Amino acid sequence: MVKEIWDELAMKRALTRITYEIIENNKGTDKLVLVGIKTRGIYLANRIQQRIRELEGVTVPMGELDITLYRDDRHDARLKQDPVLHGTKINVAINDQHVILVDDVIYTGRTIRAAMDAVMDVGRPAAISVAVLVDRGHRELPIRVDFVGKNLPTSLDEQVAVKVSELDGSDQVEIHKI
Repeated sequence: MVKEIWDELAMKRALTRITYEIIENNKGTDKLVLVGIKTRGIYLANRIQQRIRELEGVTVPMGELDITLYRDDRHDARLKQDPVLHGTKINVAINDQHVILVDDVIYTGRTIRAAMDAVMDVGRPAAISVAVLVDRGHRELPIRVDFVGKNLPTSLDEQVAVKVSELDGSDQVEIHKI
């Protein structure tokens, strides 16, 4: 069973709202760095970067983060395959900057924990905030979201799927029963 939660327009509105909140919370765009978590977080960070450029007339630096080697389950014997690395690209100094980690969905908090570890290996930001399109709950770690498009309580037998046009041909958020 698949249930559509958001269409393209609703996603665009949510990302615009997140963008305004980031600008307001930071009191502008000084010292901001957006870091998209691979894979869909990168496309969402690109959209936030573009929206900031439209609103503020500045291009906020952006990076891409591959957390594969920072995952706490990569040594799990049940996972048979070797990790596939997609590369981290943060070509801007993040020391003393406000890093905004951008991802599509937050669930247990483990991806964000891994992303924070990866960012700290690159530099020492003044602050790290988290922006996600969907917060589905069920946290296993004490991780909170600073900027959220939608809180979407789910059951454990549901999965949230964020589709982005760059990869999937359309923009939408769905819940799948598993």
